[in-house]
Amino acid sequence: MRTIPDPGFADDDGAADVRLAQALAGHVAGTVTSGAALSALQDARLLVPVVAILGEVEHDEQGLAHDKSSDMAAVLVQAADRSKGLLAFTSTETMARWNPEARPVPVTTATAATAAVQDGAEALLVDLAGPAPYVVDGEDLGRLAAGWRLVELTGSGGGHGWIGPSAE
Repeated sequence: MRTIPDPGFADDDGAADVRLAQALAGHVAGTVTSGAALSALQDARLLVPVVAILGEVEHDEQGLAHDKSSDMAAVLVQAADRSKGLLAFTSTETMARWNPEARPVPVTTATAATAAVQDGAEALLVDLAGPAPYVVDGEDLGRLAAGWRLVELTGSGGGHGWIGPSAE
């Protein structure tokens, strides 16, 4: 008998994590720093949307087109400057704002960042359709994908800093 592996989100109801939603909303409002928003995001479950992509089409005797094959694919968007971003959402509600027909795949933020890097994307675009969009790019994207942790710094100045993965 085959078993389906547990993706680690057995009790997930598709709702956004309250702490994360507050951090992203605060970032948009200017009351939460980007570091604090990213710190909340790094441990979150995200939903990467997959959509059907038509593979082959066949035509019947009347010349009508029918799907012969299709595949499911994660969504990369391309900006005017040709940079690409992988879409991810904090909830099924925010994903439905973008595309109600997309199907959610729950993943950790690190897994989404890794997928973005592997697909050649320069950014992870979180909640693109709102209410509080957030972009992870540059060194932040690379570090999340590589397993680094963003931590709050104490002492003079505060802020956030990265800690690399242990070399076990």
